Amino acid sequence: MVSIIGVRFKDVGKVYYFDPAGIDFKIGDSVIVETVRGVECGKVAIANKEIDESKISSPLKSVIRKADENDLKTVAENREKEKKAFTICEQKIKQHDLQMKLVNVEYTFDNNKIMFYFTADGRVDFRELVKDLAYVFRTRIELRQIGVRDEAKMLGGLGICGRPFCCNTFLGEFQPVSIKMAKEQGMSLNPVKISGTCGRLMCCLKYEQDVYTSLLKTTPKVDAIVETPDGKGKVIDVNLITGVLTVTLNKSPNAAPHTYNVSDVKIIKDGQIRLDRSEIEKLKNLE
Repeated sequence: MVSIIGVRFKDVGKVYYFDPAGIDFKIGDSVIVETVRGVECGKVAIANKEIDESKISSPLKSVIRKADENDLKTVAENREKEKKAFTICEQKIKQHDLQMKLVNVEYTFDNNKIMFYFTADGRVDFRELVKDLAYVFRTRIELRQIGVRDEAKMLGGLGICGRPFCCNTFLGEFQPVSIKMAKEQGMSLNPVKISGTCGRLMCCLKYEQDVYTSLLKTTPKVDAIVETPDGKGKVIDVNLITGVLTVTLNKSPNAAPHTYNVSDVKIIKDGQIRLDRSEIEKLKNLE
């Protein structure tokens, strides 16, 4: 077993493990640590705890110290510098006529590096821009192209549900979301219905997927052949959550369909949930 604390460097970001160096920390404490980007100030998201060494992929770096008032003042000053750097970088982008959108700027705690995050439709030759920025700020400059999901996470906003973006409020890391999930959950494959403000599949499709996967194992799918109390029939509609099936009976195919609970029927031949090529081609850019 090894003693660790978990540290976040953004309000809703990935948690990284560090060696507490014998110091007791509480959730919310600010700490100074060394990272691959340099010396950073983060907040404790996981207080001191023991975990199995097998869960640690590389040697832990030790916490340098608990942040004091001067450290917090430096962090606040850096936030102000980032605002000015953002304005300057936007001006430089315009001067160089680059097809890119600046999203965010971050100073490392020790001011040894400034990171500029941007989005663009394709590759951007920003070498001259980097030179200009390095001349202005006299420190290391890093420009990092990010995707639309990362942009949404950084900027925040309201989803189609009317609530703040999940990625900006509580999702530390993005989870894979697929068109198959939407299909299995019986959602309309209309891009407007299943994509978020970022233009990609809604992260919330992932939340209930385990439940739907479990229900699909015991619930007949559309086109399944089933034995009902009134005879054999074909499933034409399924409500996985309520367990209600709509069935057309073989003995009266032109009559109004009947509804049954999943517990009242027996599967003779199950149907399959498939995505045809046209659907995949139409929606592939959403994943």
